[in-house]
Amino acid sequence: MARSQYNSPNFSFLAKHDEVLVRYAALAERHVFSDPNAALVKLRQFGELLAQHCAAYNGIQVDERDSALNVLDKLWAATVLSPELSQLFHGLRKSGNAAAHNHLDDRREALHQLQMARKLAVWFHKSYGKDPKFSPGAFVPPPDPVQVEIQLRDELERLREALINERETAVGIQASAAEHAQLRKEAEEAAAHAFEELNAALELAAETEQQLLSERERYQERLETLQAAASAEPAATRQAVLQAAQKQAQEVDLDEAATRHIIDSQLREAGWEADSQALRYSSGTRPVKGRNLAIAEWPTASGPADYCLFVGLKPIAVVEAKRKQKDVAGSIQQSKRYSRDFAIASDHITPGGPWEDFQIPFLFATNGRPFLRQIAEKSGIWFHDSRRPVNHPRPLEAWYTPEGLSQLLDQDIAAADASLEAEPTDYLPLRDYQAAAVRQIESEIAAGKQQMLVAMATGTGKTMTCIGLIYRLIKSGRFRRVLFLVDRSALGEQTGNAFNDVRLENYQSFNDIYDVKELGDLRPESKTRLHIATVQGMVKRLLYPDETTQPVPVDWYDCIVIDECHRGYNLDQEMSEGELSFRSETDYISKYRRVIDHFDAVRIGLTATPALHTTEIFGPPVFQYTYRQAVIDGWLTDHEPPHRIVTQLAEDGIHWSPGEEMKLLDSRTSQFQLFNTPDEVDVEIDEFNKKVLTENFNRVVCKVLAEHIDPSLPGKTLIFCATDVH
Repeated sequence: MARSQYNSPNFSFLAKHDEVLVRYAALAERHVFSDPNAALVKLRQFGELLAQHCAAYNGIQVDERDSALNVLDKLWAATVLSPELSQLFHGLRKSGNAAAHNHLDDRREALHQLQMARKLAVWFHKSYGKDPKFSPGAFVPPPDPVQVEIQLRDELERLREALINERETAVGIQASAAEHAQLRKEAEEAAAHAFEELNAALELAAETEQQLLSERERYQERLETLQAAASAEPAATRQAVLQAAQKQAQEVDLDEAATRHIIDSQLREAGWEADSQALRYSSGTRPVKGRNLAIAEWPTASGPADYCLFVGLKPIAVVEAKRKQKDVAGSIQQSKRYSRDFAIASDHITPGGPWEDFQIPFLFATNGRPFLRQIAEKSGIWFHDSRRPVNHPRPLEAWYTPEGLSQLLDQDIAAADASLEAEPTDYLPLRDYQAAAVRQIESEIAAGKQQMLVAMATGTGKTMTCIGLIYRLIKSGRFRRVLFLVDRSALGEQTGNAFNDVRLENYQSFNDIYDVKELGDLRPESKTRLHIATVQGMVKRLLYPDETTQPVPVDWYDCIVIDECHRGYNLDQEMSEGELSFRSETDYISKYRRVIDHFDAVRIGLTATPALHTTEIFGPPVFQYTYRQAVIDGWLTDHEPPHRIVTQLAEDGIHWSPGEEMKLLDSRTSQFQLFNTPDEVDVEIDEFNKKVLTENFNRVVCKVLAEHIDPSLPGKTLIFCATDVH
């Protein structure tokens, strides 16, 4: 193996790939205690370089204009990164950003991220260094700083014990106390010597700013060469490289301390004060008015809860934390025991219970892993609202915020359900079947159903039904805020107009009564009751945020209504600026599912024609009103047999030979460019006016259509176009 000039105790093996990787990691090692702010910045840069190297090995094109976030997005889209690896990369990025922009200067955070960087480095080397059996040895902790706080001292002690235990295992001995002490002394001396060599090497290799810039340029050239070589490999070879990385990702394991650190970080991102080392019951931490504290190891009669979440003086949730391999869903049972055996102190504010025998309303269990549907019971954050027997544990993608839990606690769900059942619907401008649909949905919600499908034929008034339903759900207090999702900007505008135009009680529209955010509004306000958005816009906000985008809480919406939920995305690129395109319908459905899964909300899908993926997400329809029934009831007029317009282009399609000239339209500039086809191109009728503008075809169709239209008749003619340009 190549020997690094920097003598890094933990990262020298990366010299096989590029000395620059070792250099940035070594600088972080050197400054982890003396200047943790600088160490975190170097670790962020190390993560960026490692991600770029991953992209190059997989033949993924990146350049200097791509931000760290963009590169990680590309690796995620290409399935190079598992959820756990993505979590570690983003941890380096976020901590580094906090150091650079918010002056984060925490030695424990720097030490934790240094350990996570090494785990990424080991995965990288085993995946791309053709060394899957590589054994790096235990992490070598830096020597103690001159002054060390208790929590950092405990962490260093734990790391040194792990290092000694590994050496005992390696030589196959069960050391006596004296031998263990000698091994410990030798390990500490070896680590001190290794870090002295590291410092000496870094001093010797000190470079000017100009030299660093020059080295970075040479590094970029090496990356481009590596990427070009990987791209030139056969598809089977590239697939083998990808599969090797995916296989090695399964071996990345985090111990309990690292898991707790990640959970702390997740809680802080949701707005809680969390530090399972410093904010512990045994350290004297107690709830404080005006603060939202996650206090670790809170005592109960059935043992200490890993965390108790306090909003001010009010205990509102208990958390059971497990390691990665542990089943999360089953751990909710332990949280239930904590809740039953929790003693509300005299200086606490009661959360309002008990609820049967539960003292604390909200129960959580987690192992720190990102939620993955394929292993749902072993990932994510499992949540249970213990106040109602119909509630069941369910997985979340992120933590509730203090505000979200407080608002959920304030909701009287039972009273809202009773109000809906008792209140008539005759004050709303609904037809009988629309009112029946509203009643059925409300009944399913009261029974605790989290997702449901409503199938109503086109033209029977799904939007009107929605307006009546959402108004009743908000008015009763059953839900705080509804997200109305559409798949087209034009449909969103139509929906907004309908909520503004339809008169409800006292001749007021929904918009007159409640605050409504429409397509251009990115974030709801506390008073917002309805937010209309596109799937594409929400995907961009949730899955591809930029560096300045604030996290989207899982408790933003407690009900999601998805209009035309059967539709796939047709790749017509008809999206407003800032929205996102999709590679295929499968890609669209995957991201669409992740959007609605992100929020802890009841999901109501509306459709005229349920598709397979629709019933997989929402289940079978809870209410159906078919086209045939609407015709029988007199609400729709049946159609006559269709007339097919058949043209030669429709039958034969369009063909270009190799080298033939075609005009390409740039949709952004509306300018045509001439282009010679490198190969044969065939376009069938399904792609007319989407990929190809066929003026003659359109002219012939319109001419024949006009021959079938009698202007003297009272009927309407609707012409459906493929795109806005069409």
